[in-house]
Amino acid sequence: MQYLTVHIGKANTTPLAALVPNPKLRLREQVREIMRYRHYSIRTEEAYWQWIRRFILFHGKRHPREMGAGEVRVFLSHLASSEKLAAATQNQALNALVFLYREVLHLSLGEVGAIERVQRRPKVPLVLSKTEVQRVFAAAAQGYQLPLRLMYGTGLRLLELLRLRVKDVDLERRQIVVRGGKGFKDRVTVLPESLLTELRVHLEKNRVWHQRQLAEGTGAVSLPDGVGKKYPNAEREWAWHYVFPTAGLARDPRSGRLLRHHLHEVNLQRAMKSAVVAAGISKPATCHTLRHSFATHLLENGYDIRTLQSLLGHKDVTTTQIYTHVMQKPGLGVKSPLDSI
Repeated sequence: MQYLTVHIGKANTTPLAALVPNPKLRLREQVREIMRYRHYSIRTEEAYWQWIRRFILFHGKRHPREMGAGEVRVFLSHLASSEKLAAATQNQALNALVFLYREVLHLSLGEVGAIERVQRRPKVPLVLSKTEVQRVFAAAAQGYQLPLRLMYGTGLRLLELLRLRVKDVDLERRQIVVRGGKGFKDRVTVLPESLLTELRVHLEKNRVWHQRQLAEGTGAVSLPDGVGKKYPNAEREWAWHYVFPTAGLARDPRSGRLLRHHLHEVNLQRAMKSAVVAAGISKPATCHTLRHSFATHLLENGYDIRTLQSLLGHKDVTTTQIYTHVMQKPGLGVKSPLDSI
C-alpha cells in the first residue's frame, strides 16, 4: 500500500464557487442542486451521492458537518485496506467527499493526513490485430456493425460515440467533433473515408424517420444541460438528433419528460462481446479495446505520439505512450535468438 497526505482547502472565491444551496433542503437535494448548477452529468451526480451516503453510513449516520478530516481519512483508508477497491474507485470516493465539503458545505478540512492509497499497477492495454478487428466486425449483428466500426475508426470512447450529434459529424471535412469529452474537453478526430457512404445512408434514413416522428409528436430529443433554455427549438431540430438513437422514448432524469435518447451503452457492449465470441477470439476484448487498437495501429502506421495524443484527447502524453509497449516494432531490427537457431 502507498500513503498520501491530502489537503482539502477552502472553496474557490469565484462567484460560481460562492453558491450556497438552499438550507431548507435535505443533504441529498443540496448536493443535487449544486451539481446541476455546475452542469455535472447524471452519472457523476449518482456516483458522488453513493460515496457520500456510504461515508455517512460508515460513521453511524452522523451528519458530515459533525465530522471532519479524521473521519474522511479513516473512511478512505478503509476502502483501500478492507474493501480492496481499485485505485480509480478510491479516487472517485475522495473526489466526492472533496466536492461535498468544499462546494456544498463550504467547510475547510485542512490536512486530512496520510491516507492509505491503493497502488495503481501499470497495465498493458489489450489490443486486437487488424485481422481480428475485421473478424469482429464480420461477426457483429447487422445493426451494431456501423457503431463498432466507427468506434475503431475514430478512437472514440464508448459514451463519446453514443453521445454524438448529427451536427458534430462533418462528412465534407472528414472529421468528428467530440463535445464535452473526458475532462469536459472538446476535440476533433478523424472520420474514416471508408465509412462515408454507409454513414450518409444511415443519417438520411434517420432523418426521414425523425421527420415522421416530429409529425407524430414524438420527435423531441434529450439535450445537454442548459441547451434547451438557450435554444427552445433545439430538441426538435435534426442537427441535435443523436447519430445512434434509440427506437423508443426514455424518461429524461432531469425534466421527467419522455424524449428520444441515444443507444444504451449496454446494448453495444453486449453486441461487442457476442461478436468476439462468434469470431472465435480468445481475448477478453470489449468496446474500449477498439480504442486501444485504433491507437496502437496508428503508431504502427508511423504516426507520431503527439498526433495520437490529440486524437485520443489525452491530457498527458505519458498516457498515450503506453501504446508503444504493445505495438509491433519491426523498425528496431531486433530478432529473437530462437529464430537464429
